[in-house]
Amino acid sequence: MPEKKLKILLVGASGVLGRAVADELRQRHEVVTAGRSSGDIRLDLTDPASIERALDDCGPLDAVASATGRVNFLPLAEMRPARTSDSSYFLGLDDKVMGQVNLALAAMTRLADGGSITLTTGILCEQPIAAGTSASMANGAVEAFVRAAAVELPRGLRINVVSPTVLTEAMDAYAPFFRGFEPVSAARAALAFSRSVEGLQTGQVYKVGW
Repeated sequence: MPEKKLKILLVGASGVLGRAVADELRQRHEVVTAGRSSGDIRLDLTDPASIERALDDCGPLDAVASATGRVNFLPLAEMRPARTSDSSYFLGLDDKVMGQVNLALAAMTRLADGGSITLTTGILCEQPIAAGTSASMANGAVEAFVRAAAVELPRGLRINVVSPTVLTEAMDAYAPFFRGFEPVSAARAALAFSRSVEGLQTGQVYKVGW
């Protein structure tokens, strides 16, 4: 039976992981790229209205995938109690957590029946590093949301998360933070997006390289 060609919105397609995901999915499907300053359409994860406009501009979609999500890397000793808007954690909460949550919520009402949502976290959810509390907290929040949302999604919709270790292509910048970690290529991490988009599972965390 021939494989159905899907129309997929990929957020963060200009990043290292996003480019690999686009290359992987384009082999079989139509990929619409989105980002704050590049891509086929503009989408700012920190702006819920921008997310909804982008999804509306895409027209009918079978899948939405996020290969992005920003956080701060800052030693815990430099952080102080603060309101959310003034906190050192704000970028991770606003972008990686609520940005991806809002993307999923907007996609929920727009995807075709049986469509899929794929979000991104990372190894720091369970393997913390120095200066990484923002990333660990954000990753944990997103994964908890995915597991819970999978229980309630309507119309046969599915939601999963891809959680890679540090990427080989990013080691020049992040090696001091990830001593002893074995990196994986972005292309290997991208395979998990295919597993999420083209598979049948929901509520899963696909760990890559750890």
